[in-house]
Formats: sequence, C-alpha cells, structure tokens
Amino acid sequence: MIISTRFSTLSLLLGIFYVISTASCSSPKASFSIENQEYRAPATIVFNNTSQNADQYEWYFDDEQMSEQKQPQHTYFASGRYSVTLKAKSGSKSSTAKRDLFIAAPEDCLVAIHTSAGNMIARLYDDTPLHRDNFLKLAEENFYNGILFHRVIKGFMIQAGDPESKTAASGRALGQGGPGYTIQHEINDTLFHIRGALAAARLSDDVNPQKMSSGSQFYIVHGRPVSATNLENNELEKNIQYDDETKDIYINEGGTPDLDMHYTVFGQIIEGLNVIDKIAASETDRRDRPIDDIKIISIQVIK
Repeated sequence: MIISTRFSTLSLLLGIFYVISTASCSSPKASFSIENQEYRAPATIVFNNTSQNADQYEWYFDDEQMSEQKQPQHTYFASGRYSVTLKAKSGSKSSTAKRDLFIAAPEDCLVAIHTSAGNMIARLYDDTPLHRDNFLKLAEENFYNGILFHRVIKGFMIQAGDPESKTAASGRALGQGGPGYTIQHEINDTLFHIRGALAAARLSDDVNPQKMSSGSQFYIVHGRPVSATNLENNELEKNIQYDDETKDIYINEGGTPDLDMHYTVFGQIIEGLNVIDKIAASETDRRDRPIDDIKIISIQVIK
C-alpha cells in the first residue's frame, strides 16, 4: 500500500507537470472572421475573434484607430480598401492575422456629426443644393470643429454653428456669429420639420423678410408628438399637404410643424437620434445655453 500510494502521487505530480509545461509551450494563434468582404460607408463591422491560446489582443483597423477589446466593432466613415490586423498575445508570445475589406462610397450625400455627446449621421438633400454644398464646404474646411451647441430647448431643437462659441466664456450670450454671408432660402413644401430634421437657422422676418439662411448656423429638430388636428390646421394655414409617412412620424415620433415653410430643411439625421435626446436633456441657463459645454468635435463628409 505504501509503494502504491507513492506511485500514485508521483504519477499525479508528473501529470500536473506535463499539463503546465504543455500549456506554457502553446503559442497563441491569431484568427478572426467578418461577415462580408464588401460594405457601404458608413459601415459598422463586427469582428469575430476566433484566436486560440491568447489573453491579450491588439486590433489595427487601417484608419489610425485601434482597439484592445476581444470582440470589437468598428465604424468606417470613408470608402476605400482597408487591411485589418489582429495581434493575439500570451505573455511574450504573439501571432498576427490580417484580412482585407472594401468600403464602397455611399449612394446618398452623408455626413457624420461627431460630438462630445456621441455621433450622428445625416443625409443632405439634393433638393436643397445651395445649403447642401455650403454645409459640405464648411465641414471640409473644419469650420465646425470645436463649435458648441449654444441653444438647446427640449421638445423643440438643438442649435449650433456660431464660430464665436469656440472661445466663449461660460454664460456668454451666443448666436450672432457666422461666416460673413447668408444663403438664399430653399424652403420646400415636401421637406418638413420631423424629428431629426436638419435645418438652417436665420434672423426673424421683421429684419429678414426674404428668409435668408445663416451661412453656418443650423438646428436639429428634437420635437414632440403632434396631434392629427394640429397637422390638419397647419396644412390649411400653409396650403401644404403632408403624406402619410410624414403624418405618421409627426404623430408618433414628433417634430415641430409650426416651423414648416418658414425655414429651410436641408437634411435628416438617419442614425444617432438618441444623441439628440441626450443633448436636449442638458441643463441650460436662462439663454438656453447648456451649463456644461456640448461640442462638435468635427463634421466629416462620408465619401
């Protein structure tokens, strides 16, 4: 019995030693997959990490961004061909895997509005070419980088575009700045102030009867649900006709139909409506400026 016990103990120790030594000799093997090889911008891609024997990961997405998550997702805002590299590590050992993917240009005119509260994607309308092209021009000139949302009214809209807000002290009144020019209005009886609508700010009718738009200031509709009666009255008053889809959005999701036919709507937020909600919920001062600054980091043309 004594010999048998010693033999069993020795066998157990040797087994443990074998497992440990085998594990220590196992090298990581990097591997991952993606659903498709081709996407259309903006494309959010989930990377399925199938690596073995690794406990640390470095992902390089070929657009100056990286991640150390095990199962990351990444959004490409620009078209092009990209090489994605995964480096799987375990201690001092590592292995790499690489895959190529292609991002096609979008079919619509799109911009990504990167803010300190999150990101939004907006589609710009071809029916308002003056406003579309001006917005694209300012975005590509980095005009909006660092500009604040200086006027926020929950249930109504969030407004930005005043270049003076970049260096404005807390509590300072804002809303008078611009690029030094205005834009001929492009008010359209088929483009309305539904939730997420992107529209040009302007001076009031008493000093601006031509309804000329600000060269840079814009607002995004937050809004609130509207009654069918309100919409019917608006149609009669302004001699317009809402289609069924627009009515449904106004009634169930919200908007500000009182602004229809008074301001130029030139785009629509198609991703990131929750960011509008977040900004609209900000605490503001008596001038409707958020107490804590909410900044536009950049507006990126997706192409």
